Amino acid sequence: MAWRDGRASGKRLLLFMASIILGIAAVVSIQSFSDNLERNIALQSKALMGADYRIDGNQAANERVRQVMDSLGGPDATEVQFASMAAFPSKGATKLVQVRGVEGGFPFYGELETQPLDAADHYLARNGALVDATVMVQFDLAVGDSVKLGTTSFPIVGSLISAPGSTGIGTSVAPPIFVPFSAMEASGLLQRGSRLRYNYYFKDPEADLEALDTELDPILDAENADMDTHTATSERLGRRYQNVGRFLNLVAFIALLLGCVGIASSVHIYIKEKFRSVAILKCLGASRKQSFFIYLIQIAGMGLIGGLVGTGLGLLLQLSFPLLLQGFLPFEVVISTSYQAISVGLLLGVFMSVLFALSPLVNTWFVSPLQVLRAQEDVGAASRPVKGAILTAVVLFVFFFAQWLLGNVRYALGFVAGILVTFAVLSGTAAFFMKGIKRYFPETWNFTARQSLRNLFRPNNQTAVLILAIGIGSFLISTLYFTKDFLLAKANVETGANSPNIILFDVQTAQKEAVANTIAPKGHPILANIPIVTMRMERIKDRSVNDLRQDTTVQINRWVLNHEFRVTYRDSLLPGETVLEGEWTGSATMDAAIPISISENVARDAQVTVGDTLLFNVQGTQMETVVGSIRQVDWGQMQLNFNLLFPKGILEKAPQFHVLTTNVPSKEASASLQQELVRKFPNLSILDLRQVITLVEGILDKISWVISFMAFFSILTGIIVLIGSVRNSKYQRIRESVLLRTLGAQSAQIVRITALEYLYLGLLGSGVGILLSLFGSQLLAYFVFDTPFVPSWVPFVIVLPGITLLVLLIGVFNSRSVLRSPPLQVLRKEGS
Repeated sequence: MAWRDGRASGKRLLLFMASIILGIAAVVSIQSFSDNLERNIALQSKALMGADYRIDGNQAANERVRQVMDSLGGPDATEVQFASMAAFPSKGATKLVQVRGVEGGFPFYGELETQPLDAADHYLARNGALVDATVMVQFDLAVGDSVKLGTTSFPIVGSLISAPGSTGIGTSVAPPIFVPFSAMEASGLLQRGSRLRYNYYFKDPEADLEALDTELDPILDAENADMDTHTATSERLGRRYQNVGRFLNLVAFIALLLGCVGIASSVHIYIKEKFRSVAILKCLGASRKQSFFIYLIQIAGMGLIGGLVGTGLGLLLQLSFPLLLQGFLPFEVVISTSYQAISVGLLLGVFMSVLFALSPLVNTWFVSPLQVLRAQEDVGAASRPVKGAILTAVVLFVFFFAQWLLGNVRYALGFVAGILVTFAVLSGTAAFFMKGIKRYFPETWNFTARQSLRNLFRPNNQTAVLILAIGIGSFLISTLYFTKDFLLAKANVETGANSPNIILFDVQTAQKEAVANTIAPKGHPILANIPIVTMRMERIKDRSVNDLRQDTTVQINRWVLNHEFRVTYRDSLLPGETVLEGEWTGSATMDAAIPISISENVARDAQVTVGDTLLFNVQGTQMETVVGSIRQVDWGQMQLNFNLLFPKGILEKAPQFHVLTTNVPSKEASASLQQELVRKFPNLSILDLRQVITLVEGILDKISWVISFMAFFSILTGIIVLIGSVRNSKYQRIRESVLLRTLGAQSAQIVRITALEYLYLGLLGSGVGILLSLFGSQLLAYFVFDTPFVPSWVPFVIVLPGITLLVLLIGVFNSRSVLRSPPLQVLRKEGS
């Protein structure tokens, strides 16, 4: 019976299936790609690091660290890594780069991919440099040209295409250059205060990395060093991309939920039309269970087919993901079959189709045989408790599935709450709109306008489901644009003359005046001269840091215990700093414990509050301090922000270096200034903030493109639900058309009625969706990003009219069959 009845309603059941195909395709594609990404990271973890493990620190290994490394057989390769300015004399150009001074056979896994191919084999022996390929193209460099780092020049022996450890967004700001480690000391770049990273690489494929890390980590922590295994590095990288995958999964899941709403609405109309058939079956002796399972099997079958098609489409779709995420992936992803994603797609197709169709399906259970003789709009109050249980099951499923995607109960609850609020607002808006039209119906309007409004609240209307479908899609895309715009505004560099756009790092105290005297004659102001002192925590309250490291029960965050803090001193707070607790002290003396200000994240992670004492080691000198205030710091401000802030009168004589900022009016003036500074002061690192902002905008554009790509599934699902809704109300429309034609209405009038109806739905759905996203984006800006909210014009000017027009065209197009149906055809069908 299910098969026979299904063949007669094949086209309508295919639309049920189409409602979930795109949602399943989106979920499967992201699930499959995430699995492939995780598998690739695990397989290539050694190649990503270039070794089995490494010991690293901000300074060259001391005697104790050397003893530890000697007990392991000694490092197989050594590297010093730091940011510096590179000069290209033949082109008169400079560039901030990541210098990697290497000795030994690094990398032991993976390879330095170069052009020419053999450049990686002999650059150390020739005392040459491998220069990042993008830099080579940018400055039109060729093999044989030279690059100057500090006071040392190196011949360029090859173009560097890729290398282990030189991945991520940071390499776009400071591309890597490989040179011999032995030449670094003579370059004059390894000075006190320079941000150096020493890496000691080990090749030992038989080592028990977990046991080794457990044994050596406390010893190395005490010596301000650290141990990284290739597995730990790959896990960190995996978590980074896993967060993006989880977010995209939620976007895809929303598309799937939207399709399920379409299923519920379509099945509601489909089953309502089957009540007479169900009543006849019961008159012929069919049980409640038999009549119920006839239609349940139909829906489950369509869900299975939809799951199969959606899963296949998702597996094809994932092939495009490496191209979409090319700028974020540090390696080539090899796509393979993900059986977990296939299982998820098939199960979701059947389970969600049945779950969301149960509410209308359960009505067949309560259809009376008397339905053959009389209309029975209310199937009985006995179905309400059952529908309540079904609704509870739907909410619980959404929660558990979201929890599985996010791995966090609180986030899953927030997601479910957000979905419920959004659906409730859209559904409430639809209900309020229908009631409002009914109550305040404009009786004075012409016939066409009145009839189009009546269609919005007539029996079997689709107002609620279409507003849901259109509203959710509009909500997603509008939120994307609103969020993107205020993030760009937050990262935007002000263009005023008092806003810095050039930052000079590693200015030594002896160079400070000379650097300032180089900048000032060119007409550029010195906007800030910030002293920076490096130090480490020795004691928190009454416990030494070494004791805290060894105590596994303490809740203090490990980064606080191991971090080398870079602090400054001044007598005032910056605009982006607000005192939350205590009182800021602008100047002090060494006569008593020194009052310092700490950021709220340090206070939280170190578990200290106002009045607690902290002992610092300032490059060999012990300094007792007391927490005088706790600050809230706006880290999004384009200025140098600090975790620790000392008052004036304390650190002036401590070993320090300086950061200077200035403002230059043009790209050409910036290039000229940088060239002169690098020529006079080779140790300086110069950051042009305009390049950083260009990079940030590019990253946000890529992210927004990916999110738009996923939000497209919601819009397309909404369109399919719209088509299905129009087709499922087809016969009702034909009957209305016959009546209207009998009363003398023309085809042009019927077209206008249909067009106006879908114009109202498009405007209302997209308008409410945009208003919801406006409100949600304001909450995001205030609570998450702590930034002023300035709404984008795109949703109002493009999204609103665009979606409205799309709804209008689809509604009119799918109503053609209503106009082409002769009145006699319907009358004969009704009479039979």
